[in-house]
Amino acid sequence: MLRVMTWNVRTGGRDRAADRRDRLVRVVGEQWPDVLALQELRGFDAPGAAERFGDAVGMRAHLARSWFGQPVAVLVRPPWRVLTAAGVRRPFHHAAARVTLATAGAGPLTVISAHLDPYCGRRRLWEAGWLVAALRRAPGESALLAGDLNTLEPGVDHRARIARLPAAYRRRHLRSDGRTAETRAVARLHRAGLVDLFTHAGSGEPETAPTRYGGGAEFSDMRLDYLFGTPALAARARDCRVVRGGATEYASDHYPVVVDLDLTPA
Repeated sequence: MLRVMTWNVRTGGRDRAADRRDRLVRVVGEQWPDVLALQELRGFDAPGAAERFGDAVGMRAHLARSWFGQPVAVLVRPPWRVLTAAGVRRPFHHAAARVTLATAGAGPLTVISAHLDPYCGRRRLWEAGWLVAALRRAPGESALLAGDLNTLEPGVDHRARIARLPAAYRRRHLRSDGRTAETRAVARLHRAGLVDLFTHAGSGEPETAPTRYGGGAEFSDMRLDYLFGTPALAARARDCRVVRGGATEYASDHYPVVVDLDLTPA
């Protein structure tokens, strides 16, 4: 069984208030993912920083640097074997990292960790299109998109949660008419035929931000973090859940999302 976890760890686990990196390591150790998609990795592009965190959790980090925002990464635990690793070369506000793994009997598996623009829905829509194109170029039938998409899901009434936000943050989740919820980036993934793994195989509540004590005044019980798979991969999903409680309440302003997939390493 392959366990994948995605997590926005808030400014690389450090800010003016606290150094939270020990809590990040604790949560990763408790969940023990084979593949870990991380976003908002401030400082991880310093020499040796990504490698040190990878060593602390027993994984190898594959980092994608950012021109405008913060890096992202995909970390892989042995014995899973990496065939290729690179960034997705598009002008994301943050970044997208792509890793392809060898599986036994299911062909290559491509995993992308992405963090979309936090401010502008139109830019998120463009970025979602770049991700769709990258996934279509993936070898084989199995691909997974993991990350903080900063976008509310379509088909849900979001008026109350948007109304609870301060005005400065409310604009991030509204279309230009000032009334319609901005859901277009996630809708773009649905139109491309990708499967929302939480909707497909999930349990529990789907909201991922904010955590109880990790901050996040810009959130109001929102689902912003997702795992999307191709249909072939979705058929192998056995469980998907948002991880709550314990150190997750303090480690970041986002909760991690985990999925178990019926895959074995080659």
